[in-house]
Amino acid sequence: MTLDATTDCPSQPEYDWEGYAFDTRQVHAGEYDDLTSGARISPINMTAGFRFDSFTDAKARFAGEADGLIYSRQRNPSGGVAERRIASLEGGTEAIVVASGQAAITAALLSIAQSGDHIVSTASIYSGTRILFGRSFARFGVTVDYVWDEFDDDEWDRVIRPNTKAIFSETIPNPKNDIVDIGRVAAVAQRHGIPFVVDNTIASPFLIRPFEHGADVVVHSSTKFLSGHGAAISGTIVDGGSFDWAAADREYPLITKSAAGLPSIAEKFGRTAYARATREAVVNDIGPALSPFNSFLLHQGIETLSLRMERHLSNSLAIAAWLAEHPGVQSVDYAGLPGNPAFDLAQRLYGGRSGSVFSFTVRGGEAGAGRFLDRLRVISHMTNIGDTRSMALHPATSTHASFSQELRQRLGIGPGLIRLSVGIEAVADLIADLDRALS
Repeated sequence: MTLDATTDCPSQPEYDWEGYAFDTRQVHAGEYDDLTSGARISPINMTAGFRFDSFTDAKARFAGEADGLIYSRQRNPSGGVAERRIASLEGGTEAIVVASGQAAITAALLSIAQSGDHIVSTASIYSGTRILFGRSFARFGVTVDYVWDEFDDDEWDRVIRPNTKAIFSETIPNPKNDIVDIGRVAAVAQRHGIPFVVDNTIASPFLIRPFEHGADVVVHSSTKFLSGHGAAISGTIVDGGSFDWAAADREYPLITKSAAGLPSIAEKFGRTAYARATREAVVNDIGPALSPFNSFLLHQGIETLSLRMERHLSNSLAIAAWLAEHPGVQSVDYAGLPGNPAFDLAQRLYGGRSGSVFSFTVRGGEAGAGRFLDRLRVISHMTNIGDTRSMALHPATSTHASFSQELRQRLGIGPGLIRLSVGIEAVADLIADLDRALS
């Protein structure tokens, strides 16, 4: 217990973490005390629903006039800790946790677009997101077109239509590490008056905070680096509070239209309007709720984000440089290496440390890739990325297997390409394992 020097009374714990350093906020932001026992760690609230104080209180909560909890499909205190912590680290106004990264992307975009609407995305994105757009979004009546050269304004102007409701991109695409100049894409979105949604899974807010570069919404597969342990799936949507929905030339009815003479969500909630609409009208309706236990695992994982990222990044840079010199390796796709087309951008945005998920191509095509993967002993042959443990995968026969050969070729997914997610093990052990498998 500490004493206040002016009153000799015990000091109260800090709960307003604004202004504190990133490393402090990743440990403390969003937490609350268990007042019944004094437990230091925010508890896991394993409950489906919550009691109302009175008839009047219940009515006010459902009307959005009181901020009390209603049902865990919509909000749960355990999820609230992770939400406030991630919003603090990203610099957003409000965050929403959901059951997976795919759920986060779906909810984030379906609160903006509906049947008959259109989305534009940079071409190099996670394969699962491309599949989501081409299969489920197409069935919902939302179409998606891709821009292959983000630096070509004419290409952006050709694909953006009057019914285009959002631009989507990733900070560090998976698996090619062909990083995106999100500030430039944000300028395109602003020129056309369209919200910019950015997947920041691989970079994490430790490396870059997209709101500082002009993004309006950030999503994460928080299964990955935010959690870090690979024990639970989760996703996160963060509202930057920057886009003026009411003033936009395009219609965003979920956010700006009112019903029965009541104020619209934009009028009622201002800078948190997008988050409120996404939580109430998409996440609550469709139901991709994150369990309280997985919420707990998420905010526990975030506590060590900066420490883990430092090791991920130093290991990756060393391994990428080592692979580039190995005779069994044909090429390495790591933007932090000299000679990579995105090297200058990697230096400017990330100080040359462009994440820890990248690819390299072994000699011998698919057969060579198979022999390599079957001989790994420390690095796990599995899907997932962003874990403390290192993982390798053959995209052409797994994550990108459903793509046409033409599309795989255009995306640079060759038969000998290996995706590597570098963990936090001793780098000498990882290099020895790679060397043994390559030999």
